[in-house]
Amino acid sequence: MPKIKEYDQSVVRETEANEPAFDYSQSYTYGDYLKFDIEEMVEIIRGKIFRMSPAPRIKHQGISGNLFATIHSMLKGKSCKVFNSPVDIVLPIENKKRNKSTTVVQPDICVICDPKIIEDKAIFGVPDFIIEIVAGKDVKKDTQIKFDLYQEAGVGEYWIVFADIKLVEVFILENSKYQRLNAFSEDDFVPVKTIPGLEISIDDIFEGV
Repeated sequence: MPKIKEYDQSVVRETEANEPAFDYSQSYTYGDYLKFDIEEMVEIIRGKIFRMSPAPRIKHQGISGNLFATIHSMLKGKSCKVFNSPVDIVLPIENKKRNKSTTVVQPDICVICDPKIIEDKAIFGVPDFIIEIVAGKDVKKDTQIKFDLYQEAGVGEYWIVFADIKLVEVFILENSKYQRLNAFSEDDFVPVKTIPGLEISIDDIFEGV
């Protein structure tokens, strides 16, 4: 029976599963991703397969819904568009065909201001703003692996929302490195640099959660 690697905080453990039978010594591409015949959701980060949780926790879903609804209402009449998971974000490799890309991710929330990268099957390019929601123990992928990935790709603004402690960390890209703007908690308003004039109340983010 094959073993599938799964991140749990800073420890990599192996979880037995019947499907999919991935070869973890191999590097995968978006072209391979399109051929996967599996039910579970996966991401590819720098060629490596990462399993996603079978289903987000209810708390996670509530926060995602609050953020999407707030940002969507603020973007009416603007060129930027907001998307929530599942939507494939394919990060391109310069001078290579898109099917050769080794990164396909599904952020919880993303904002795209360049309509040219939005296509029917996926978004082929770098989002302007990404939000990932951490609910539970699995924090390494969002706070380390995806943090480094989004920084390298040039995502201008990255929020990490910690559901269990009702806290939002905001990072802004400056000179190709993320600078921590602040950590926001109860009664705070979080400014959105990507969308000038937009602030989101912490209370609105965690409403009903």
